[in-house]
This record gives sequence, C-alpha cells and structure tokens, in this order.
Amino acid sequence: MSESPIHFHVLTLFPDMFSPMQRQGIFSRALSQNLIKLSLYDIRDYTTDRHRQVDDYPFGGGPGMLMKPEPVFSAVDSIKKQLDSNKIPTILISPQGNRFSHKKAMEFSENKNIILICGRYEGFDERIRQQLATDEISLGDFVVSGGEIPAMLLIDAISRLVPNVVGSADSIENDSFFNGLLQFPQYTRPASFRNMEVPHVLLSGNHEEIRKWRETKSIEKTYKTRPDLLDKLELTQDQKTIVESLDGDNK
Repeated sequence: MSESPIHFHVLTLFPDMFSPMQRQGIFSRALSQNLIKLSLYDIRDYTTDRHRQVDDYPFGGGPGMLMKPEPVFSAVDSIKKQLDSNKIPTILISPQGNRFSHKKAMEFSENKNIILICGRYEGFDERIRQQLATDEISLGDFVVSGGEIPAMLLIDAISRLVPNVVGSADSIENDSFFNGLLQFPQYTRPASFRNMEVPHVLLSGNHEEIRKWRETKSIEKTYKTRPDLLDKLELTQDQKTIVESLDGDNK
C-alpha cells in the first residue's frame, strides 16, 4: 500500500454526483485527515467548441452517441502535465472491462495517483480505450447509466486499503476476499433472539476453537456461493480436508 495519500483524479460529466461521498462516512474522514485526495474534472471544460460538445454520432451508424476522444485526451494530458508524469494508471470504467476484484484494488492502492474516466451515452470512441487507458474495469455483467457510481465503488474499495482509513486493520483482514475466501458468519448481542441462538463456540472464549469454526464456515460459505474462488487458492491440508468433507456431503 502507498505510504503517501492516494490522489484520485476523476473525469466526469457530473462532478456533483461525488458530493455525498465527500461529506459522509469513512471516505469523508479520510479526506479531512489528508489520507486520501480527490480531484474532479468536468470533461466539458476540455472542449474547444462553443457548444462544449462531448459526444457525437458513431461512424457506420447505430443508436446513441459516443464520447468524443478530444476532450478526454486533453483532460488526461492536462493532469499528467500537472503531475509531471506519464506513468499514471488511467482507468476506463466500462462493462467491457476486466472484472474488478480485491486483488486489483490492492494493486491500485500501491499508486500515488489514479485517473478514472467515467463514461456516458453508448460508450467511448475506441481510441480512448486503445491509446489512453492503461486499465479497463467492469464491476460485473450489467450496464448502468454512467461510470460515476462504479467509480465511487472503486475509490471506496481502494481507499479502504490505505493505512488508517479504516480504524482497525483487523477489520480489513476479516473482509471477504482478503484471504481469497468469503467472510465467516458473525453475530452480536443478544445471544438468543426469537429462538435463534448464537453458535455456542462463539460464546466459549476458546480462541483456537473459534478460529477453527470461522475458518470452516468461511470455506463452507465460499464452497456454496463462490466455488470458483477455491480453485484459485493454495489450500492448507486442513482446508483441503474441509473441502473434501463438503464434496462428500454433496455426492
């Protein structure tokens, strides 16, 4: 993780959409403590025509409009000149991109500056994708109206990995995906609620048994919900035994 604040540079047609995250929650506190920096750039400010046009019809026909290359290239060039660096991750947010993951968030958190380009309309001129973006990121197999909300999610996920943004480092280590598995079930008071009881082991005070229970439940949850994650892990012998028992139960 970067030791200095990560500075997010966001290119968008709707800068005001980012106002709520700057005023509330963990990200707001991180901004006020200078652990994170956020700069918003209105793509229309980088147009050169009097209509401030940022979109146009696609060559070859077809529905909708495409984001024009000129203002996007100009905005990114301006940021890189300001930072005196050409080696800045420039993330294009698009349903055509690679699936975002905790691993990618960890990789991005190593950078001091990150540029995010929020699309609108039917997408981007292909030259933006091929010549400007260093990464193309998707949050899943679905389409939303623009890249602003996905950008906020990326920023939040990356920011959580910056030291001191989240109050307790242990909280991050218990998150789903941190160790490649989904998080184990958690409970709080009361111990009994509407005839639903907290598992006895969690009340026992036996830390080793609690650790084993949590590991088992984490593997069970991952096995049932995201078995693809297990295929990517180097499991310990104990973990392999748990998976083998689950395989046996499902035969």
